[in-house]
Amino acid sequence: MKGSSHIFKRAMVRLLGNERRQPVTIPLFAIALSLLAGGVVILILGKNPLTAYQNLLQGSGLLPKPSYAGFKSMLTDFTSFMNAWTPMLFASLSVAVALRAGLFNIGVSGQMLTAGFLTTLVVGYSTLAAPVAKPLVLVVGIVAGAAVGGLIGWLKHQFNINEVVSSIMLNYIAQYVISFFINTYYVNPVSRQSNAVSKAARLTLMDTPVGNLKMDIPLGIVLAVLTAVLVKFLLDRTVFGYEMKCVGTSRNAARYAGINVGRNVISSMIFSGALAGLAGVTYYLGYFGSIQPRVLPSTGFDAIAVSLLAGSNPIGIIFSSFLITIISKGSTYMSSSSGLESEIASVITGMILLFSACGVFICYKVKGFKDELREEEERRDS
Repeated sequence: MKGSSHIFKRAMVRLLGNERRQPVTIPLFAIALSLLAGGVVILILGKNPLTAYQNLLQGSGLLPKPSYAGFKSMLTDFTSFMNAWTPMLFASLSVAVALRAGLFNIGVSGQMLTAGFLTTLVVGYSTLAAPVAKPLVLVVGIVAGAAVGGLIGWLKHQFNINEVVSSIMLNYIAQYVISFFINTYYVNPVSRQSNAVSKAARLTLMDTPVGNLKMDIPLGIVLAVLTAVLVKFLLDRTVFGYEMKCVGTSRNAARYAGINVGRNVISSMIFSGALAGLAGVTYYLGYFGSIQPRVLPSTGFDAIAVSLLAGSNPIGIIFSSFLITIISKGSTYMSSSSGLESEIASVITGMILLFSACGVFICYKVKGFKDELREEEERRDS
């Protein structure tokens, strides 16, 4: 028993003990544990985990399906996957920016909904031509999201209202106020959702003929990836990013060093809200073309798992958001092919969040294993 314990500790140290690689190895270990735990749940339900995970990849266009409907292929599935990936990437960056400043922006969904609704009214229902409408959608979305995020930051600075509380309350306010306006003025009697936005304002080119296929081409995915690179640069290479990190580490120390803590709290939430606004417009005027009343987008909550999994690293978020989108996007096909409920995807995502939250504890245990092994070697040598 003692020998097996020693082997386990040595294996863990060899696998996860390199501190420089831990920002990569710990999340990968968390993903492996969550997929293993998810596989156990699937086994309990009487299904094959490997088949279920294969279905997730097939539903996301990363593996071919046995058959396709007319005008569809693996490529059309993948472009549809990228369409869903775009708002997830923006939303996850929004959470990461707030976390860098020591803030927890749990109101990304409300900021997405607010930005999507206001942009729909201002641009989506207008008669503007596409060259004007599409850039204006981005601008209005950024301004709307930044306004809500800035309000949360101002409440935090001015009245010390916890940003978690204020953002949750604003989520509910946005959800029900916007639902009232949609159901009163903008509801489509057939779909019971808001009226569809114009094609000129939509950030996804829907059913675009490419050869013998019809694709949904997301225009925002390139912008989302470039934004991740830009956010990485701003956080790591600018004074603004350094001050955010100082405020997030210790506000008293930052204040002592002459940093304006209040200004940084507000500006960080404005920045986070602007990214949430981009997530909102790529979701409601891209992936979807309308808004479902009284429903907050789950993307804003899944983004928390994505950001924690990546350690709030913008480049890591590109990959973690890719993974979480595979799980959420492929769940429908998994459900139809494997006979599993699509909610199992949420279970897997929740497990990823759980194991990711244990990252610090895993680091602590691995460090303890290293110390124990070092002491054993010293005793043996002496």
